[in-house]
Amino acid sequence: MTAFYNWPRLLLLGTIVFLGYLSSSTWDVLAAASPVVSARVSEISSWLPQAPGGPGRPASDRTAWENLAKDPDWSKLIGAAEDLVKTPIPPLPDDLFLDFSKTGNRTRCQSVLGRRDRRLTSLALAEALEYQGRFIKPLSEIIQAISTEKTWVLPAHDRSLENFNGKVVDMDLRATLIGWELASIHWVLGDKLPPDTRTLIEKEVQRRILHPFREVVEGRQKGCYWLKATHNWNSVCLAGVAGAALALEPKRDERAWFVAASEHFIDNFFKGFTPDGYCSEGMGYWNYGFGRFLMLSESVRQATGGKLDFFALPESRYPALYSVRSHVMNGLYPSIADCHPGSRPDPVFVRYIAERFDLKNSDARQARFGKPEGSFAPSLVFAFMPEPLPRVSQASAAPESPLRTWFSDGGVLICRPAAGPTDAVPFAAVLKGGNNAEHHNHNDVGSFSVVSGKTVVLCDPGAETYTARTFSNRRYDSKVLNSFGHMVPLLAGKMQRSGAEARGKVLKTEFSDEADLLALDISSAYTIPELKTLERTFVFRRGAQPSLSITDRIVFSAPQTIETALVTWGEWKRADGNTLVITDGADSVQVNIDTGGLPFKLSSTTLDEDVSTPVKPVRIAISLDTPAATANIRLTVTPGK
Repeated sequence: MTAFYNWPRLLLLGTIVFLGYLSSSTWDVLAAASPVVSARVSEISSWLPQAPGGPGRPASDRTAWENLAKDPDWSKLIGAAEDLVKTPIPPLPDDLFLDFSKTGNRTRCQSVLGRRDRRLTSLALAEALEYQGRFIKPLSEIIQAISTEKTWVLPAHDRSLENFNGKVVDMDLRATLIGWELASIHWVLGDKLPPDTRTLIEKEVQRRILHPFREVVEGRQKGCYWLKATHNWNSVCLAGVAGAALALEPKRDERAWFVAASEHFIDNFFKGFTPDGYCSEGMGYWNYGFGRFLMLSESVRQATGGKLDFFALPESRYPALYSVRSHVMNGLYPSIADCHPGSRPDPVFVRYIAERFDLKNSDARQARFGKPEGSFAPSLVFAFMPEPLPRVSQASAAPESPLRTWFSDGGVLICRPAAGPTDAVPFAAVLKGGNNAEHHNHNDVGSFSVVSGKTVVLCDPGAETYTARTFSNRRYDSKVLNSFGHMVPLLAGKMQRSGAEARGKVLKTEFSDEADLLALDISSAYTIPELKTLERTFVFRRGAQPSLSITDRIVFSAPQTIETALVTWGEWKRADGNTLVITDGADSVQVNIDTGGLPFKLSSTTLDEDVSTPVKPVRIAISLDTPAATANIRLTVTPGK
């Protein structure tokens, strides 16, 4: 869980959105959907306490904090802070901020910003735990340093440099988090902070976050595009803004206004999920986006004494259950789109969801709420969680088969083995239709992954390391983002196109205990005038001899080159004329290739992009020797011997 809350990692996972979402004009022209209703503000105000309150408990509650300090995970933070004060604050010269605008590199500046922000968190938590005043001076110094930054917006989110040059004050993922952090520190440490430090926090959080947010919502300032966004930015930024207001705003009706605004705009976040709860951004972004929604919801629930509970909204149910329903097997989850392979749902979030929905999942309930999670405010939302958590009363969904999860709206089918001894080898698959305009999209209509044993042997390569190219008109130059890096056909030398019109049309589904069938028409993903038919049919079979077959039926009006592919992080060899053996660690699969008698050749290409996995993925091409007008190509994948 710590990895998901370590904000520099999160920013590398998800601090930019697609070109269609983020452009210089986007920041200028999008305005709030509607004003906040005053009657609702008055109602929420009546539920709030007179004084502001942040996450967790104030440090003056020594019983609560001393109990926390007995936990080794928390007490070790004091030693870490002791080491930090021996080092200087990482400098942030202008040239470092401008590095992205000159080179497109995000990592160098974000690394320094991350170290500054972690210093803030570490010193604040250490002082709250120990409460002896020895971290106040260095804490005040880092607060001063952050407060004098020209902008809290990340360089990658300030491409026009208007924030850097002082022309505008925008709010992005980092800015709203910093606002929430400083406001929470102001509340938790209270008068332990010097008066001038408290005044500085009040001034900067108002100037950089609360005042511009209100100006935008009430139509006096250009809009924040993320108010209407249907992805992680919406929930993450709203959590930061509302959290800062709850912790800092002295007037109850002012705090109520920010809560009401968050209630209004959080609806857009849910629109980014399909009705069945599929998260096209992937599990890493689910942790980030839905995790921050949980923090927003829980902060509001606690502040209003349970009178307002965003988590109880019907719209939250299926997005919440994505964390459970997307499990493939053996702790593995899909790495579709910009998801880092190995990502899994945060156990604390899963426990929270399980308890609120009263899910019968004993494993989920073993996670511990009180654990430091990187940033100051997010750590404290769950650290002093009042228990028991109230159950959400919602109409229960029909029970789902443990054999599969079918996201019919998202176009993704997860096939699992049957429980018990009937399956000789654990074998599972993830099959994807969808479209090529999803959040953090890859051009991957018709792709798939295969798990054998404890390994994703045939893989979706997941995200690349973000650069300026990633979110530009050159996005699909990347071999792990375009269709070349996915297990889909390459026809007439052409890859898949991007856009919502490129989609997998479901032709047929058949599900049984023995087998699952998913047939897709994926022809719309290709702009090839001669292409008349491109149907891909998956059949996943369970039992003592499990298998996955992928059959492509291809028809052209004139002969064209035909190629399909497999992708792996492992090694491959040709066992005989029509059989491949692909091995990754202790696990392997065999792939039988049936081209209907048409001769073919094999070749492989390393997808030479900057990726987070230890080994770069390899694409194994299966190419017909000569152009053909029709072809039926079947790949049958079985567990290795």
